[in-house]
This record gives sequence, structure tokens and C-alpha cells, in this order.
Amino acid sequence: MLIRLVLLLVCQVSLYNLVTSSKVCGRPPKVANAHVQDEIQVYEPGQEIVYQCNTGYKMTAGSRKNICKATGTWPNPTIKCSPKMCSYPGPLVNGHVLFSSLDFQATINFTCQEGYILHGHNNSECQHDSTWSNPLPVCQPVTCSLPETPRHGLIKHHTKLTGNTTHYGDTVGYECSSPHVLFGNEVGFCQANGNWTDTPECKLVTCPPPTDIENGFMSFAILRNHGYGEKIRYGCHPNYVLDGSMEIQCEKTGNWSSKPVCRASCIISVKKARIFYNGKKIWLDDLPERRVQHTDMVAFYCKDKDRDCGYPSLTQCVDGNLIIPSCFKEPSGYTYKLNYWNLPSEIKQC
Repeated sequence: MLIRLVLLLVCQVSLYNLVTSSKVCGRPPKVANAHVQDEIQVYEPGQEIVYQCNTGYKMTAGSRKNICKATGTWPNPTIKCSPKMCSYPGPLVNGHVLFSSLDFQATINFTCQEGYILHGHNNSECQHDSTWSNPLPVCQPVTCSLPETPRHGLIKHHTKLTGNTTHYGDTVGYECSSPHVLFGNEVGFCQANGNWTDTPECKLVTCPPPTDIENGFMSFAILRNHGYGEKIRYGCHPNYVLDGSMEIQCEKTGNWSSKPVCRASCIISVKKARIFYNGKKIWLDDLPERRVQHTDMVAFYCKDKDRDCGYPSLTQCVDGNLIIPSCFKEPSGYTYKLNYWNLPSEIKQC
């Protein structure tokens, strides 16, 4: 009886060792953005599992499968799950699409340029099926009412007008009916705030009757007020030269533009000389009235005694005044008439 009990105990111990000699695997290793299909707590050696990417992710590398080893361990999983991507939804006409990523669950934002209003959602999220949660919005231009027409003026639309509204960026031109003058911007435009730029004014501008100038005259003028843009001409009396514009014009300020001045000619004070004038050498006797005009240049000849040669010295007529160069010496009548070849103008030049 004792022997039977001992044999039964040995058999039970042997059977226990046979059943518990192989090891089992626990839960499979975790994989980012993935899960195990039909996961259980314990796996027998050789039992296979299958990984599946989570919603919004797709397999981009490795294998889905993994097998429990006889040692009761799992091999490192090789599967890699990356987020799905949405396509670029733009471009947004007259606006901007702002984003840092187009991956699953990424959010993009929409904005409109100045002068445009966003109609629709201002953001959208990339969904698990690679579609966007909200459609692309529309940037519509700001509208303005019709611009105000200035009194005594008119408006010219630069774009075709439809209805009673205009749009951001539309421009118009302003004009005044004669004799009124435009004060302000000649061009207006519909602004981003929905208002037009300031409307200019059309004002009546007149200038008082023009006045005479000294030593001169007006070509034709009736003593009356003149309107903006009207012109008057001036001239000078004999032996005077006009300095400035021949015409003056009535300006926006209600004043005339600058009047010219009549500058006097010059009478050469010496009586005997050989001069260089108007590109040639002439005797002073041959110059009518010994007169030169305002701003004219005249050269008088002087003598360099040390080198025994002659040289010209320039001077200019300025409003009736002509200064004779200090180096010039007026010759005697004998030298001027009978010995003229010894004058500084006729000898060798320096």
C-alpha cells in the first residue's frame, strides 16, 4: 500500500513538470499609433497577433504580425504607423492659408487681405479620412456706397458701375466745371473701412487785375478780374530786356505767377577801344550807340608790360551797369587812329 502511494506521488510530480515546462507570453508590446486586434491577456508560444494602425494613421514600415516565442517573450514589433495627410486646400483668392502641418488632426487657419471680408469658417481640421472638416472660405471685397459728387463738379468711374454699390479698390476721378478749380484729391478710392476717401471741393478762383511792370507793358489786358488759368503777356520798352517768363498766369491761390522784370542795357563809358563782343573783335566806333544788352559779356584788351603781350578781360552788363576792367587803359586819339597796331588788342596775345 505504501509503495502504491509513493508511485502515485512520483507520477503526479512528473506530470506537473511536463505541463509547466513551457512558458507563456503576456500582453504584446505597445506600438505608437497602433493596437492589437482582439487582444487577450495570455498567449501560448507560437501564437500570432496582428497589429492595426489607429484611426487617422496608416502603415508606413515593418510587418503587422508578431509571434509569441517559446521563451515567453515577444520580438520587438517592426510596424510603423504614421499620420495620414490632407491635401493643401488653397490657394485662397485675396487671402492666406496659414499652417504648420497638413497631418491628421492638424488645424489650418484662413485670413483675408486688407479690404476683404471672410465668408465661411476661419479654420479647418484634417480628419481621419484625409478630408478637411470645413471647406475653403471665400474672401469677398468690402463694399462702399456710391461716392459723393462735389458741388460744381462731376465724377468719372474708372470701372464699370453695376447697381448702387462699389467695391474696395474701385477708383473715380473728380473734375470741376469751369471756371471752378479742384481743391483736394483728383482721384478717390473705396477704402478698406467701407468709406470713400475725402471728397474734394470745387471753388471759384479769380485773380485781381494785373499791374504794369517798370520800363515795360502788357501786350493786351482789360482791367478786370481774371479766372484761374488765364494768362497775360508782358514786353519791354526799347533798350530793355525781359528777365523772366513772358507770360504770367492766374494760379489756384488767387494770385498771379511771378512777373518778369525789364532790365536796362548798358552804354560803354569809354570812347576809344577795341573789344571782343558777340563772338568777334570790333572797334567801339562800330558798335551802335556803344550799347550792349543786359547779361551780355564784353572783353576789353589789357597789356602785360612785363611780357609785352595783350590779353582779354571779361565784364558783364547787369541791368544798366557795366564795370570797365581796371587793367584797361583807354588809348590816346593818336594811338587809336594812327598807331592802332600797337594797341593791346593788336599785338601778340599772351
